[in-house]
Amino acid sequence: MLARIAVRMFALALPALIAVGNASAQAVARPATFRTSTRMVLVPFTVTDYNGKTIVGLQSKDFSISEDQIAQQIVSFSNEDLPFSAGLVLDISGSMQSSLGAVKQAARDFVRTANPEDAFLLLTVSTQPGEISEFTTDTASLDESIAFTRPGGFTALIDTVYLGLNRMRKAPHPQRALVILSDGIENHSRYSRSELLRVALEADVQIYSIIVDNGAGASWVAGVPYRPSMIAKPWDQAAARQGPSLLEELAEKTGGLSFHARNDAEIKEAMGKAGQALRNQYVIGYQPVDSGLSGKWHRIHVKTTVPKVHVHARTGYYAP
Repeated sequence: MLARIAVRMFALALPALIAVGNASAQAVARPATFRTSTRMVLVPFTVTDYNGKTIVGLQSKDFSISEDQIAQQIVSFSNEDLPFSAGLVLDISGSMQSSLGAVKQAARDFVRTANPEDAFLLLTVSTQPGEISEFTTDTASLDESIAFTRPGGFTALIDTVYLGLNRMRKAPHPQRALVILSDGIENHSRYSRSELLRVALEADVQIYSIIVDNGAGASWVAGVPYRPSMIAKPWDQAAARQGPSLLEELAEKTGGLSFHARNDAEIKEAMGKAGQALRNQYVIGYQPVDSGLSGKWHRIHVKTTVPKVHVHARTGYYAP
C-alpha cells in the first residue's frame, strides 16, 4: 500500500526528466508519468498477449527491470486506472480519403468511452498540421469536431506528430499519450525522421499508432501489436515501408503499441485495444545509481516471467 501511495505521489509531483536541483514542488509546471529524479525512476508499461489483448492482474514479482544491463531492485509497483491526457492525431490528407470515415468513427468511439476527467487534444495531418482543439474534457464538442473534418491536401505527418509532442507539455494529467491514425505516408514535412525520433525519446509521451494499410507488400498480422522481431524487411519493400516503419518505431521506443488495419472492422478493433492498453498500465519504480553524466542515454528493459505475453515499455531515457 505504501509503495502504491509513493508512486502516485511521485506521479503527481515530479516533472519529466527534471534537472537535479532544489526546485520546490510548487515550481513544477507539469507532472508526467515517466521521469527521473535523484531518488526514483518511474516506468509505465503495458502487457499484452500476442493477439493484442491487455493482460491485467499481474504483480511486482512477475517482473524484473534493468538499466544499462544492470538489474535494478523494484521499490514500487502500481496498476491503477488514472485519468489520462491523449493527443489524437488524425490523418485527413488526400491519401486517407477512402479510409477517413472509419478512422473518424474509431476516434469518436474512443472519445465517447472516456472517463469524465480524461483530457483530449485534436490535431489533423494535411498539407500543414491542423490544431483543431486544445486540451479539453468536453467530449461532445470534440466528437463534433472530429465528425466535421474533411479530407484533402498533402501529408505533413512528421511535422504534425512533432507538434503533438510539443503540445503534450501542457497536458493536465501525468499519464500522456499520442494516438496516431494514419496510413503512414509522408510527403510534406520540414522536420526529418531523425529529428522526430529524438524529440520522441526525450518526451514523456507514449505513442500509439493505428496504421491504415492498403495491403501492398504487407507481411503483418492485422489487429496484433507490431513487434520488429515478427518480420524481416526485404530491401525491395524498404521504400514502401518508410512511413509505417516510422510509426512502428515511435510506438516501440516510447512504450506504446502499433497496430496495422486494412478495413473498418480492424480499425475499430485496433482503436479499442489501444484504449484498453491506456486504461490498464503498470508502473515500476526503482532507484538507479547516479552516474553523474547529464544527458546520457540509459537503456531500460522490462521483462516478465509470465509466458506468452509481450511487455510494451519505453526503451530508455536521457539522464537529467
